[in-house]
Amino acid sequence: MGKAIENSHEHEHRRDWRKAMSDNVATALIVYTGLQIFVTVNALKEGVSSTLPYFALVILVAAIIPACRWFEKRWKDLSDAEAADEDLRPAFRRDQFLLWALAVGLPFVLTGILKAIFAATA
Repeated sequence: MGKAIENSHEHEHRRDWRKAMSDNVATALIVYTGLQIFVTVNALKEGVSSTLPYFALVILVAAIIPACRWFEKRWKDLSDAEAADEDLRPAFRRDQFLLWALAVGLPFVLTGILKAIFAATA
């Protein structure tokens, strides 16, 4: 009985890298979209009185999806043994960092670029 409890307890704490990356991608997409709405669109609305900021938002959100899917695809095809392999932690953390840097940083970079473009054309 003690062995069964020990094995189930050990199994509960094993991380599934596939699920973890999928969860990170889903959350990163939500954060990215929110930042795009509140950072980029508000900045563009200051200089453009048309539907262009909203069109840009749709394009920019659609453009991030392939990048996020790339991160998820790298991890989804792992076997069950690989998905619980702690030796993959550094690679997972690297991809997790890159994903979140993209999700949080890209809206600010795009805002700066778009503001520069609109300032140059004004």
